[in-house]
Amino acid sequence: MKFSIASIVGAAFGFLLVLGAIVMGTKNYLAFLSIEGFMIVVGGSFAVAFMSFQANHVIEAMRGVGLMFKQASATHENLHNNLKDIISWASVVKEKGMRGLESEADSAGINDPFVKYGLNMVVSNYQPEEIRTMMETAADGFYERDTIPARVLMAMAGHAPAFGMVGTLVGMVIMLGSFKDDMSGVGSGLSVSLLATLYGVLTARMVYIPAAVKMMQKQDGLRFRNHLITEGLVMLVAGKPPRHIQDRLNSFLRPESQSEFDAGAVAEEKVSEDE
Repeated sequence: MKFSIASIVGAAFGFLLVLGAIVMGTKNYLAFLSIEGFMIVVGGSFAVAFMSFQANHVIEAMRGVGLMFKQASATHENLHNNLKDIISWASVVKEKGMRGLESEADSAGINDPFVKYGLNMVVSNYQPEEIRTMMETAADGFYERDTIPARVLMAMAGHAPAFGMVGTLVGMVIMLGSFKDDMSGVGSGLSVSLLATLYGVLTARMVYIPAAVKMMQKQDGLRFRNHLITEGLVMLVAGKPPRHIQDRLNSFLRPESQSEFDAGAVAEEKVSEDE
């Protein structure tokens, strides 16, 4: 995956705004560091996540934070590549039949699990509507499983400010307990109480929520792509010609992407390669 410049710039700009306000407001930068507050907010959010979800989903959610800065693999802009593949498969079926498509799929070394599943259904002599039903079920299953980490991140985004309030209460208790004996503990208690709230809001709004939204955007794009592939493979089994498949699947593409290639040209290119 390529890095997303917009995501990197947005994250940097957001944190620079906070850091800029700190730099312009005080010279005591260390006053905004609190190990206790950070432990309460981050540790508490992770603890509740592991209590609420399976461990592998929480680990996958943490990986999703890094993917926030990567470009999505399936977008509306690159769907024409999937359409081009389907047109090529239709040309193979027209020239060599389903056995030819099976050989083509094996030699191509396709790694995408959804595409491999769909091609296996195509060469298994199922009827078009049976393939549509099975592939739509598979697409929904992929989506439900792969969006669980995003739900984990959204849950952590809700817990982080709550644990910030827990840190505030802990700090207030420390501060109030210092009034009767040693007043030197008032500052540290007040620091924990305020910084815990700050950390809770920042981690929720600058880390967990953006990562969850980016992950959902990625999965929405994959689900849309999977529906395009489903429609194309159903028409392929129904014996539709490449031109018909192109015209139908063009409705999935942006208007500016529809004229980037021609079904007839793709078919001729495929035939010339075989010769």
